[in-house]
Amino acid sequence: MTIQTTRLGDPAVRAFVTAVDNHDREGFTALLAPGATMADDGSDRDLADWTDREVFSSNGHLEVDNESAGGRTVIARYRNDTWGEMRTRWTFTVDDDGRISRFETGQA
Repeated sequence: MTIQTTRLGDPAVRAFVTAVDNHDREGFTALLAPGATMADDGSDRDLADWTDREVFSSNGHLEVDNESAGGRTVIARYRNDTWGEMRTRWTFTVDDDGRISRFETGQA
């Protein structure tokens, strides 16, 4: 069962999913702390290159199925025009100011 984005527990994660689903690159970038990092399937990636390729230029979309760790870990069906749909895990590190300093994703 999908969790409505507006009901996600962590405000930064809720904003992240909203920005991805709305293809809002400016809003997405505003959510990130300076120097934010990310990893995909356990390997660190260049955040700007990865998000351009995997999210914005390929119509990425998240449907969250469940959340844990206070809303900072989600299991979601992620789809884009490149890879189709896959079950993924997303884990977020959120700074005290509410911005995301790191996220990690991979197949769940």
